[in-house]
Amino acid sequence: MKIYDWPTGPYPARVRMALTEKDMESRITFEKVDLWKGEHKMAGFLKKNYSGTLPVLELDDGTFIAECTAITEYLDNLDGNPILTGNTPREKGEIHMMSKRVELEVMDAVSVYFHHATPGLGPDVELYQNNEWGLRQRDRALRGMRYFDSVLRERPFVAGEKFSMADITLVGGLIFAAIVELSIPEECTALLAWHEKMKERPSVKKQLEIKA
Repeated sequence: MKIYDWPTGPYPARVRMALTEKDMESRITFEKVDLWKGEHKMAGFLKKNYSGTLPVLELDDGTFIAECTAITEYLDNLDGNPILTGNTPREKGEIHMMSKRVELEVMDAVSVYFHHATPGLGPDVELYQNNEWGLRQRDRALRGMRYFDSVLRERPFVAGEKFSMADITLVGGLIFAAIVELSIPEECTALLAWHEKMKERPSVKKQLEIKA
């Protein structure tokens, strides 16, 4: 299998962490798509993923699977032992719910802030920016962090008692927040403690050590 990504990108980081958790890296060939040159928006890549986003998984039969959640779901279930996306219907529902909440309230909000209220990927890629919208999404991301702080005051992981895709998604969101220098509010002590614990997890540590 092949994955098209940018090694330090916050969205690709989610799939890379999942691969480490599943001990599947030896089954993957990585191909760089340069975000800073806008290669993910060029015609050749758009044939692989209409949305022009990273990462994308290419299967041996030529099938392309985009979107981090979909890729993680596919990889996690290949061996019949889904440790990241849930075994029971309840686990699956809760993990997908919380992962989606992380995307909406933290990760995608930081992304909008990055693309609209900072230089983003530069003028060749950022063809339209709305600074006010970007700042509103920055504030949304901070509210999201406070929400997940409240969640983590009640349980050890984002979706319950076990590490899951939802935790990976939140780590990815905080990787993105660090890129734009958006810090976790100091009063979010549970989120901060969880984040420090995640940094010691081998899959997270390995990702944080990657240089583009």
